[in-house]
Amino acid sequence: MLRWIVFVILYITLGIYTLQALRTVTRFPLVYYGYMALSLLVLGNFIYQFTVGDNSGRVLNVPKSYAFGFLLAMLSFKAITILFLFSEDIFRFLSGLYLKINGTPKVFNFPERRRFLSMIALGIAALPFSSLLYGMYKGKYNFKVLKYQLEFEDLPDSFDGYQITQISDIHCGSFDNRKKIEYGIDLINKQNSDLLLFTGDMVNNKSEEMLPWKDLLATLHAKDGKYSVLGNHDYGDYVEWDSEELKSNNLEELKELQREIGFNLLLNESRYLTKGEDKIALVGVENWGRGGFKKAGDLTKATAKIKEKDFKILMSHDPSHWEDEVLKHPYHYHLTLSGHTHGMQFGIEIPGWVKWSPAKWRYKYWAGVYEELGQMINVNRGFGFLGYPGRVGIWPEITVITLKKKSIS
Repeated sequence: MLRWIVFVILYITLGIYTLQALRTVTRFPLVYYGYMALSLLVLGNFIYQFTVGDNSGRVLNVPKSYAFGFLLAMLSFKAITILFLFSEDIFRFLSGLYLKINGTPKVFNFPERRRFLSMIALGIAALPFSSLLYGMYKGKYNFKVLKYQLEFEDLPDSFDGYQITQISDIHCGSFDNRKKIEYGIDLINKQNSDLLLFTGDMVNNKSEEMLPWKDLLATLHAKDGKYSVLGNHDYGDYVEWDSEELKSNNLEELKELQREIGFNLLLNESRYLTKGEDKIALVGVENWGRGGFKKAGDLTKATAKIKEKDFKILMSHDPSHWEDEVLKHPYHYHLTLSGHTHGMQFGIEIPGWVKWSPAKWRYKYWAGVYEELGQMINVNRGFGFLGYPGRVGIWPEITVITLKKKSIS
């Protein structure tokens, strides 16, 4: 209860401070009342959803996600406005103090706020505010197909030109627009790839989240089949279960649902993909993540039935596994496919110019293709979303990778 009281007091205080900028810019009371009403509505909805609303056990269901998203947008608007106002207030205080020390005027007072600076503050604050709203309205379903051609000297000849579609982090429990998901699924199928690989986090927490989308996910197809691995959210670790048995049953139901929609779920296992007399090893590990995440992935177990010199593609949900374990493993993993980071669902990407997201502060390898020690990894930005119900600048991704035989000159 105390934390709610502190949060409400802080939120209202920030709101009153931000109101000063509006009072400086405009004299229309309707603007003030509209701002205050919107601010309180966002706060009230957030408190309601996280106290009285649906407590079914999901970390964030759809109503909670939107409540969080609107609160995040409002807080970003207030924070940036206050940054400008506070900077100006320091200047106003120092100016007033200087004039008082010099005897003009005799009584200390603040110089008036500058209307121009308040206009700049509100204008800049409106950018992240509107971007976060756009991300919830359009950005989260702004699917992008990213294509890469990756070359390997020891790629078996028959697999030259072999095409793989990778998707990751579907998070069924967050979806709220069937037509948009139908479009995304259709876009995946239109790539007409040889192989479809899903690298974890089918749900937010519970297997039941898949049920409304099961028929759509079953329409995903690829010539040589569909394979998947588990992500950290698939285990149900973020739910307070009444018993370990319920938690275990949830995981088994999720595994069965994946099989029912046609995915070959790899649980620290491997499979050979063959073309003529050539073959490549597809390896799938359970989730292994740094920083408190589940470490169920076992490379030794997963590679027990393949050979060291095989060409290997590894599916591992968390890219920290690649950095901490895979690169150091005795076997050479030519290509690793991961997800998990979502690119934080927020950032700026201009191909060839800028690639930035707060995700880089936590993950060295957070989006796209990287190469270390002659091994490659692609970190997919995710098909779905979690928490904040949107995406800004880091769009939902469908990765298409074409394997090419590198010519030796």
